[in-house]
Amino acid sequence: MQRLIDAFINSVRAFRKLAAHEKAFQQELLLLALALPAGWFISVSWRGYAVLLGAVLLLIMVEVLNTGIEAACDAISREFHIEIQLAKDCGSLAVLISIVIAGGVWGIAVIERLIGAPI
Repeated sequence: MQRLIDAFINSVRAFRKLAAHEKAFQQELLLLALALPAGWFISVSWRGYAVLLGAVLLLIMVEVLNTGIEAACDAISREFHIEIQLAKDCGSLAVLISIVIAGGVWGIAVIERLIGAPI
């Protein structure tokens, strides 16, 4: 049980640091705050609502991992290394892919709402 408590404390510490200092994370938290009510009106079912919120949470999770990759790379060296650039670029690509996924999920939900039938 202590391991779970310690993990929770570590997670809260990371959340506070990211919320205070990472602009992308702050923007995604705002997106989540907007998605909570918007998803309720856009979705046609509880399952759809969960998928909409899950897409935003996936985006936030990938952003957190990308920030971790960047922090680890910066801890190793602040000088240019092609391998570090690749690691950071791959993290950025992962964020972009999650944005495309979230946008696609929300786009499909909006279309479903507008035409009145599941696609």
